[in-house]
Amino acid sequence: MDVPLEIAFKNLQTSESLERLIRERVARLEQSHPRLMSCRVVVETPYRSAAGGKQPLGITIEVTLPGTGSIVASDSQERRDSKGDETAFVTRAFKRLERQLEDETEIRRGEVKTHGSEGSVGRVVRLFPEQNYGFIEYPGSPDLYFTRNAVSGDAYDQLKIGAMVLVTIATGEGPMGPQASSVRPVGDMAPTS
Repeated sequence: MDVPLEIAFKNLQTSESLERLIRERVARLEQSHPRLMSCRVVVETPYRSAAGGKQPLGITIEVTLPGTGSIVASDSQERRDSKGDETAFVTRAFKRLERQLEDETEIRRGEVKTHGSEGSVGRVVRLFPEQNYGFIEYPGSPDLYFTRNAVSGDAYDQLKIGAMVLVTIATGEGPMGPQASSVRPVGDMAPTS
């Protein structure tokens, strides 16, 4: 990596065991994805537990790749649900990040297949859930505006920044410029019906 790994603990004490696990997972990421430019990890208590007692743990991992920008993955876990394994949330977050990096690699290589009229693959780069719209990074175009209504099924609420989607570009521009007429999640988020 061009920039040294950053690990921060927010609203909780530093944990040597968690830091060691994070460093091991990042080292594995570097081996499988040598283009990584930087990695930043924040471990925190993301909110107060309604039950009181032990605070939940959360993790956010952000990596950057050349020409791609940031890819982010996160997870959290109630400590009472951990069943003695307080590292499961770290493993889940890194697995999500690895899937996103694999999707990014497939797109870069042109290995993601689209089905004719469904359009091409893009990546969600900004979401505004309260206003029911977002933007998709799309090759050869400015970021595409899309609304909740353009997303197939009820997948809008499950969209996350970095999610890969199949996009069909609308013939006319919308209120925010070029827009998508249909958006369908690919990979883990694709509807199973």
